[in-house]
Amino acid sequence: MARHLYSCPLRWSDMDAFGHVNNAVFISYLEEARIDFMFRLAPGDGSPSFSGGSVVARHEIDYKLPLVHRHEPVVIESWVTKINAASLTIAYEIKDGDQVYVRASTVVVPYDLAAARPRRITAEEKSYLLHYMDDDEKGALAA
Repeated sequence: MARHLYSCPLRWSDMDAFGHVNNAVFISYLEEARIDFMFRLAPGDGSPSFSGGSVVARHEIDYKLPLVHRHEPVVIESWVTKINAASLTIAYEIKDGDQVYVRASTVVVPYDLAAARPRRITAEEKSYLLHYMDDDEKGALAA
């Protein structure tokens, strides 16, 4: 299984009064990594995949350790844990080497903005996502 790696810089304004990254800011970090991951397939190669829009149906976040400001970015690893006909689940770890600050997941629903409704995942999108799917889950999907 491949993992998508995103280098995420920390901003001074991300800190709260207690001197660490505010819990709500982690949602923005996850969004940056998710957009970078999903749009790797899209318009650069002329593919319409994922360019029509998507919506977040669910977030789950486990805060493991406080993250304080520093000049070095953190790495956000992303991978796919579930693919349904009209949704997918992306898992993440925000980390520094072996040090994990956050574990999270997001359920994403592809969305047709023009029709204002959810849409199915295309064959091209599914093929792309399978490269990043957890090997245990990939076996369950094939069964």
